[in-house]
Amino acid sequence: MAKVQEQQHFLGTIFHESIKPELEDYGIFLHDEISLKKDHKLLADKWFKEHYEDNLDISYINAGTQSNIFLENQRLYLLVTFNDKDKYGLVKIPKDSGRFITLVKDNHHAHIAFIDDIIKLQLDRFFSNEITGYYSIKLSRDAELYVEDFAEGTLAEKIYKSLEQRNIGEPTRLLYDDSIPDKVIKNVRKSLELSKIDLVKGGTYHNFDDFFGFPKPFNNPDLYLESKKEIEHKEFESNEDYFALIDKQDQLIHTPFMSFDYVSDLVKQAANDNTTEFIKISLYRVADDSKLVQALLKAVENEIEVVVFVEAKARFDEKNNIKWGQILEEKGARVIWSFPNIKVHSKALLIQKRIDGEKKRYAYIGTGNFNSKTAKVYCDHGLFTSHKPITKDLYQVFKVLEGDLIIPKPKHLLVSPYNTRQTFEDLIRAEIDEAQLGKPAAIWAKMNQLEDPRIIELLYKASQAGVTITLLVRGFSCLIPGLKNLSENITCYSIVDTYLEHGRIYKFNNAGNPKLFIGSADWMTRNLDRRIEVLVPIYDERIYEELNTILTLQLNDTDKARIHDQSESNNFRKSEKQDVVNSQTEIREYLKKLHS
Repeated sequence: MAKVQEQQHFLGTIFHESIKPELEDYGIFLHDEISLKKDHKLLADKWFKEHYEDNLDISYINAGTQSNIFLENQRLYLLVTFNDKDKYGLVKIPKDSGRFITLVKDNHHAHIAFIDDIIKLQLDRFFSNEITGYYSIKLSRDAELYVEDFAEGTLAEKIYKSLEQRNIGEPTRLLYDDSIPDKVIKNVRKSLELSKIDLVKGGTYHNFDDFFGFPKPFNNPDLYLESKKEIEHKEFESNEDYFALIDKQDQLIHTPFMSFDYVSDLVKQAANDNTTEFIKISLYRVADDSKLVQALLKAVENEIEVVVFVEAKARFDEKNNIKWGQILEEKGARVIWSFPNIKVHSKALLIQKRIDGEKKRYAYIGTGNFNSKTAKVYCDHGLFTSHKPITKDLYQVFKVLEGDLIIPKPKHLLVSPYNTRQTFEDLIRAEIDEAQLGKPAAIWAKMNQLEDPRIIELLYKASQAGVTITLLVRGFSCLIPGLKNLSENITCYSIVDTYLEHGRIYKFNNAGNPKLFIGSADWMTRNLDRRIEVLVPIYDERIYEELNTILTLQLNDTDKARIHDQSESNNFRKSEKQDVVNSQTEIREYLKKLHS
């Protein structure tokens, strides 16, 4: 908790001492209620009267004694204190106007305010008591969906009906302005029936993700991240028939450097081809406006068998997934909904054609979701292949999802919860064996999180045996690298940059004949044992070199790479040379040359 408080304070320092002054350098003034009173109070008053004069949501509560208080999940409120210490006021911050209000602007200056601060200036009009203070608070509620009794109705229906539980779930955390008096927060805690551990100090403002909706008053290019043109995949761009292209050789795309539309276009081509027998796909997170789903609907219209596995339990995307699943089902696709006790996290597509009486299968296996929106900001990789053993294994995976097969026996794919753990553990042990024989042994792995105790224990044993292990773990890691006699041969970095690093790449030296896999699974217990995941081995030498180059560039990052160490200090990795390597920039340049 102390670390969280420290980070909250650091965020506030950055906001007040860096972000606001730099905005002002460009003529953008973000006012609080103090500066509004001085310069723009009349404008703020006018705006408020036009929008919330008669419909501001306010209430009184009894300090420390009233227990039937309801705060919406993740909703911003102002807690108002009075001279009368037995009462508090609550003001719900409206959402329909956005968080930031532009009061006035010209070609060179813009004056903007948080809606919170505009409301603070109006509080005297709504409360008869003499106001002594106002403080931002936000309550988080239990967001898990507890769905029981699977016998009646589909799981998707039950999840859909239970989504509102998120707004009424048990309170779990109260974030509050740390200037609030101790007595006041104590009474609020009692009223909300929270324990001390549920309290988290914050600054004057919460919900900083609202800055994604910050106004854009000027067209000054210095204020915005330069828009990067997507790299055209030279093979897909020069071949109209994607299936003929994939027949010749495996293909690989990398988002957001390249467009996700190549996946949608493959499905679109299949949907309009009378040789297509079926399209099968697993959907974990679907975009609101999905070209991919439109292509699937076209296939249904053209009487092609469409089988869609929809993960209705994809956290915070349940509603959207269920919406698209229902549309597909209504149009005639076979939609298979979530399994009660396991998530399907794989990102896999299988298309079967029949040409001159012979069946031909094509697969797409990726590290990222079938989501065109997140593909613009998530760094992911996707393999297109017609490799018969791989497509045969993937066919088994879909037979499992369709309920026609209980236990698949993949010979090439890694499929959780069936053979992924065992394969990874065997590969690590093989490196240990090589190291103990005095031979070169190494593991390189990139993932989102590293948590599984058995994998970590094996990595420690590998380090002790002399295996060189280099890890890229974007999020949290439960492994401690660099400890003498335990993990001194393990280094671990994290890259946080413009795009979210989301790809999973695993490479093993394998006695000089490297094995490399990409797919959907992290080294977490849930991904190895409790989810259906798919990882694909890379057999094509050209594709291997492409992924290996990208992994190497990331491992050499000296700009945005942070060091995982025992102290959890997150220090940036420094270059011993004068040149600084930004891996996302270098990868873009590499792909541009590769596809020129």
